[in-house]
Amino acid sequence: MPKVTEEYIQNKKNKIIDAAYIVCLRKTVSIVTMQDIINETGLSQGGIYRFYKDIDDILSDMLLYLRKKENIKENVDAILSRANALPPKEIINQIFEMLADFMTRELTGIEKIDFELSVLAMNHPERVDKILARISDMGNMEYLTVRTMEYFAEQAKAGRIHPRVEAEELLSFISSAYTGIQTICIVNNCYQHERNPLTAYYQPDIQLKTLAKTVNYLIGED
Repeated sequence: MPKVTEEYIQNKKNKIIDAAYIVCLRKTVSIVTMQDIINETGLSQGGIYRFYKDIDDILSDMLLYLRKKENIKENVDAILSRANALPPKEIINQIFEMLADFMTRELTGIEKIDFELSVLAMNHPERVDKILARISDMGNMEYLTVRTMEYFAEQAKAGRIHPRVEAEELLSFISSAYTGIQTICIVNNCYQHERNPLTAYYQPDIQLKTLAKTVNYLIGED
């Protein structure tokens, strides 16, 4: 019997991960089954279970792949590298423009999947704990929060911004507002069967532009 190479194994896993992603775009993550993956790949049941023991094992690998593929950390670093060359207002605008581009591009992709995982976590936290167990690196939003907090502290110390609220209040507000915008955009663009009259305004570029104006006001850059 010929020896199975690591390349062969990885190619099979990639095929399964790609199939899982396609199915997750079509269905809600919580109801995706092994049979869905089997049907999508065209592999036999044994061909799937040879590499993955259950659906959550597949979803874990899929998320690892997506987080590496859709990584905004370099974009964050590139914007903040100009922190002392550009006025704070421009830095904030660039950050939110970058986020709007990412959210728009991935609204029906990784953004939808992450949203559905957060809903799954409310009902079956043990499943999400298992799915995320092997994901140890800092996520996009966590990284952005840490780097932005550092930026605000540096700019406040240098007297370039004059925040109207405490740094922790500001960051928690931005996080909450971003999550709300993400949710309303996903709900109105991915799930609504009847068009909401405000759907045209529930778009990442419009919502995040308004949030950028709010943040600039709160850091004294109105």
